[in-house]
Amino acid sequence: MFYYVLKYVVIGPVLRLLFRPRIEGLGHVPGAGAAIVAGNHLSFSDHFLMPAVLKRRITFLAKAEYFTGPGVKGKLTAAFFRSAGQIPVDRSGKEAGKAAVREGLGVLAKDELLGIYPEGTRSHDGRLYKGKVGVAVMAIRAGVPVVPCAMVGTFEIQPPGRKIPKVKRVTIRFGEPLDFSRFAGMENEKAALRAVTDEIMYAILALSGQEYVDRYAADVKAEQAEQGRKFPRLRR
Repeated sequence: MFYYVLKYVVIGPVLRLLFRPRIEGLGHVPGAGAAIVAGNHLSFSDHFLMPAVLKRRITFLAKAEYFTGPGVKGKLTAAFFRSAGQIPVDRSGKEAGKAAVREGLGVLAKDELLGIYPEGTRSHDGRLYKGKVGVAVMAIRAGVPVVPCAMVGTFEIQPPGRKIPKVKRVTIRFGEPLDFSRFAGMENEKAALRAVTDEIMYAILALSGQEYVDRYAADVKAEQAEQGRKFPRLRR
């Protein structure tokens, strides 16, 4: 109930008024039944802008840090994400990927929309990074279509580190659903998972027009952070 209050009364109308999103290909999102919407992730605003334009409810797998922040602000943030139906996922440790898949499959089993950012983290520089194979595992195991989605302009309105987004028009593009039924029963085969994930990322790339980096964003971020610690003056 609170999800729809946020969408249609509290947040949704404000977002549509301020950012006037151009919506392209919305008809590609199935009107009923389970499906995955896989998108690029450029900004914290993505969590709110995509759901605001969809006709159906969508549940995202959100990082656990949104639910464990300290103080009053942390409690309010956690309460908001829970009320909006978002699911916390611990992204650290060997079992993190399995937990995300398990939670995602639970959403799909209820014939709902599941939102996923295959890159696993926000892009720190606006480029599109290599996708993780969890999205492929879920798509194959659940036998559901994957709708690619591109957020365009959200990096410019709220890049990492910016708390208040700029008021500027954005574009949200949905591509044709991708059918991976030919991979049925192959969710444990690495080559199949990589092929499915790369096809999804290519579809997102075609919609977004971003520069592509064939590396995981988390690895690049970690390297840059390490360089910053070793050579702090180079960050100026």
